[in-house]
Amino acid sequence: MAEPWRLGVAVLAAGASKRFGDTDKLTAHFRGKMLGEHVVGSIPLDRVALEGAWVITSRADHPCQEAWRRAGFGVLVNGDAHKGMGTSVARAAMLAEQAKFDALLIALADMPLVPREHFSALVERGAAGSALVASNCGGANMPPALIGKQHFSTLADLYGDQGARALLSQAETIHCPPEWLIDIDTPEDLQKYGQS
Repeated sequence: MAEPWRLGVAVLAAGASKRFGDTDKLTAHFRGKMLGEHVVGSIPLDRVALEGAWVITSRADHPCQEAWRRAGFGVLVNGDAHKGMGTSVARAAMLAEQAKFDALLIALADMPLVPREHFSALVERGAAGSALVASNCGGANMPPALIGKQHFSTLADLYGDQGARALLSQAETIHCPPEWLIDIDTPEDLQKYGQS
């Protein structure tokens, strides 16, 4: 009998919010709750391996951490977060490799409008055998993305601000309406998209 397909998920929430000013943007009010709380409610955890869901943040006392835990996510601190997003991606890949997961779903905490249906479509494509699936809007491949175990070692070597862009450029794609993939980087973004 074949082994069940095992999926991990990592939400990256350790960014410095440099374009947002002095405030941690994930704590900003967005459509009724903190910005950083939205994504964890849209990920289909029923498809994720036991104890295989993590939010990677830069501090253990992050104001969103209680909501993340209530949603079923472990909270992991990346002490190298100040060196760039690549360090969080690398940490997630190493955890997934140690857990012997078949694939890793990577999402960004500052993309609050990705619907559950899109995360489910990424998971379904991976479960059907695709090893690399990215979201696509306007010709650009981006997270959320599903990355198979054969690519974990590539991700584990990332550093600094180097994310998984080069790897995702080779991915199969699922096309999305542009509003799904909006990331909130500035107070202006928050004001523009924060109205439901």
